[in-house]
Amino acid sequence: MQAEIITIGDEILIGQILDSNSKWIAEQLNTIGVSVYQITSIQDDKQHILKAVNEAQSNCDIVIITGGLGPTKDDITKLTLAEYFNDTLVLNEDIVGQIKEMFAKMKYPFTEVNKQQALVPSKCIPLKNEFGTAPGMWFESNSKIVVSLPGVPNEMKGLMQNSVLPKLKETFKLPFILHKTILTYGMGESMVAERIEVWEDNLPIYIKLAYLPSYGKLRLRLTAKGIDDQLLKKVINNEVDKLFKLIPDIIVGLEENETIEVALGKLLTDKKQTLATAESCTGGNIAKKITSIAGSSNYFVGSIVAYHESIKIKELNVNAALIAKYSVVSSQVAEAMVKGIQQKFNTSYAIATTGNAGPTADNTDKTVGTVFIAIATPTTIFSEEFFFGKPREKVIERASNKALELLRKEILKN
Repeated sequence: MQAEIITIGDEILIGQILDSNSKWIAEQLNTIGVSVYQITSIQDDKQHILKAVNEAQSNCDIVIITGGLGPTKDDITKLTLAEYFNDTLVLNEDIVGQIKEMFAKMKYPFTEVNKQQALVPSKCIPLKNEFGTAPGMWFESNSKIVVSLPGVPNEMKGLMQNSVLPKLKETFKLPFILHKTILTYGMGESMVAERIEVWEDNLPIYIKLAYLPSYGKLRLRLTAKGIDDQLLKKVINNEVDKLFKLIPDIIVGLEENETIEVALGKLLTDKKQTLATAESCTGGNIAKKITSIAGSSNYFVGSIVAYHESIKIKELNVNAALIAKYSVVSSQVAEAMVKGIQQKFNTSYAIATTGNAGPTADNTDKTVGTVFIAIATPTTIFSEEFFFGKPREKVIERASNKALELLRKEILKN
């Protein structure tokens, strides 16, 4: 069973807002066994809407539309769908009563403009909107479904959860779709693919593998689809177990419950150890990742963003002569920074970063994208040099992820 999502609104196409509605709808459809064939964003224009709906119906069994429903003249979706289905608008007294009741509770006047919201195509099944005045609309035509929903996120979500999803489950015999996403760090997509090639080639035909690379990490997503929920769970868990045995050195955990930040927190908590960070080029991004986890105050002591060399000297006790000799972007300075933060906050472990995130190399001779990451453990200090390329955002994110990866490996050694 496949669906297409159509979002209507010029504000999406000019980049004024992100299309978060489609993402959420796709996630919800997936939970009931409906695959999304395509997502389309179009102008708030009659011809665009007519064309998009016609094409979507030719592609899929289910079409979900958001946007263009409201009391103002630029909200034309309802009129356009009435034309598409060769229909006319009729006043729905149940919706009139609902809107009046809502306005009475808020002590708002009920006007003729508000009453227009209760005009719906006669061929549709109106869907009660608990959070607004524009009802959803459910059309059935040639064994296919077209649903129109408001673009306001809380109204759309309420209608999807209370009306659309239950009604889709009643209308269609839907399969189960299960996902498992494994997080890996420290190895590129092609190298991972080579290591798991035989395993991948022997996956059951109803299980698909997707490689999802991002800065410094790679997600491996397994998707199983079928009618037997218990069988799918058993088989997909079995394949995940095989994968854990194949590449245990780079797997951090399952995305559903264990990011690398979570894994680090568990390790530090179990070992009753602490952590601090001293960041230059990453600008506090590592500390942000660590503190995004609830309970991180149990092991994370604090951080200093030593962006300027004077802060490195004053707060981290980095020798000015060391900076003069090697520059701030050097292994020597990275190690002095990590030693300084470990001693200052008296922690078991520490991380320090210094580098050129770009767009310019400032007053160093190091190429933009060069980053030194230093790790302090209870017994040693070391640093590594990396080149993360461009642009600036990529350098910061990759350096942050690599720092967490290096720290995790050191904790696991002890």
